[in-house]
Amino acid sequence: MDGLKTYEVRTYGCQMNVHDSERLSGLLEDAGYVRAPEGSDGDADVVVFNTCAVRENADNKLYGNLGRLAPKKSQRPGMQIAVGGCLAQKDRDTIVKKAPWVDVVFGTHNIGKLPVLLERARVQEEAQIEIAESLEAFPSTLPTRRESAYAAWVSISVGCNNTCTFCIVPALRGKEKDRRPGDILAEIEALVAEGVSEITLLGQNVNAYGSDIGDREAFSKLLRACGTIEGLERVRFTSPHPRDFTDDVIAAMAETPNVMPQLHMPLQSGSDTVLKAMRRSYRQDRFLGIIHKVREAIPHAAISTDIIVGFPGETEEDFEQTLHVVREARFAQAFTFQYSKRPGTPAAEMENQIPKAVVQARYERLVALQEEISWEENKKQVGRTLEVMVAEGEGRKDDTTHRLSGRAPDNRLVHFTKPEEAVRPGDVVTVEITYAAPHHLLAEGPTTRVRRTRAGDAWEKRIAAPPAEPAAGVMLGLPGIGVPAPLPPVTGGCAVG
Repeated sequence: MDGLKTYEVRTYGCQMNVHDSERLSGLLEDAGYVRAPEGSDGDADVVVFNTCAVRENADNKLYGNLGRLAPKKSQRPGMQIAVGGCLAQKDRDTIVKKAPWVDVVFGTHNIGKLPVLLERARVQEEAQIEIAESLEAFPSTLPTRRESAYAAWVSISVGCNNTCTFCIVPALRGKEKDRRPGDILAEIEALVAEGVSEITLLGQNVNAYGSDIGDREAFSKLLRACGTIEGLERVRFTSPHPRDFTDDVIAAMAETPNVMPQLHMPLQSGSDTVLKAMRRSYRQDRFLGIIHKVREAIPHAAISTDIIVGFPGETEEDFEQTLHVVREARFAQAFTFQYSKRPGTPAAEMENQIPKAVVQARYERLVALQEEISWEENKKQVGRTLEVMVAEGEGRKDDTTHRLSGRAPDNRLVHFTKPEEAVRPGDVVTVEITYAAPHHLLAEGPTTRVRRTRAGDAWEKRIAAPPAEPAAGVMLGLPGIGVPAPLPPVTGGCAVG
């Protein structure tokens, strides 16, 4: 890599940010940069922070990281630091005031400008701050450096028309804007031609797709159209909203073979009172009605959710209603987190903020209940024969256990005995489930079939090429249970569904 400028992109937050970061990497590589070696920890010519404003103390974490890079920058002539994403859209000039060694600040709407802004900052020798107020180009129209050879994100919309009181995302990402269906399908077909066999349709409120183009059934039509693309084996989507989840979408999921039996449906609270205060436009009965319809149409569907504990004003009775929905819905997994104030949101100014000790106690009760249900639901998988798509980097103990890992059609994580035949990420194996834990399944017997795929060929081709350094895989898994994992990986949706 002598003579070549290197870059590093650090991603925080939701899948939308992961998708944007793939585009930022593609833009930089188009501009002649090469990816810095894994674990370089800021030792690159350009370091880009793609930030999130949803997470608690996001700004403190950003400035702490920027502070740690200041000495490196002073010792490395020509090094540049850029800050983009939701926090950049929100804080703008504040970033350069607090960290004057930052070279570029850009927003969520103009990620395509990064190379130009870096060059302008270098030539003019001063920080460049450019925040667009509306979308300049869909992320998917920009160059990309995808993290996975066999699985890909496809953005179908950006922005959100909801006004949830705990969420600042709509103010930073703007109103919903939909891509044309033909453009989406053309991108998917191009990805499949490159060897991709699994795609995840991505939107801040993915199933509201069509509201901007005037077609209420546009999302179900898009799912059905995905079913006609030869070579596309698995279709997923995240994150939907209960308000817009209609019967035609359930029918499309059930009747389109490559749409996987998996649904992430954010609950947030089981209490109608709290849902009203959150400005969520559905109630407990509506939510459970959706779950019932999905299970009727797709009996083996794995349903996951997001839940906020301790929203302002939440009473013990309100919390019991959340526990009731969890028992009724029997989620395969739940991403649960404790409410904390997000600056700039209406909820941060509400009265009756719940004491930390009360929130913690409720949170622990919820996690314990969901853990029990997750384990019971996973035990129902024992004895089933499943097709598992082999994944890269999802089994942390695979080397010591001599196993491989992958995802079942419903996205459950499966660890299986390594077959004698060579298996690559993207290939598909058939295994029988012999054991269940709360967060994974085990197939301890021999693999009954190994199907080598074009996706596996694509992975093999990628690792045979001479890039700067292999990248860690982007996980397309369900959100985890309990405390959010360190970022990345990411949580479902923007963690606010």
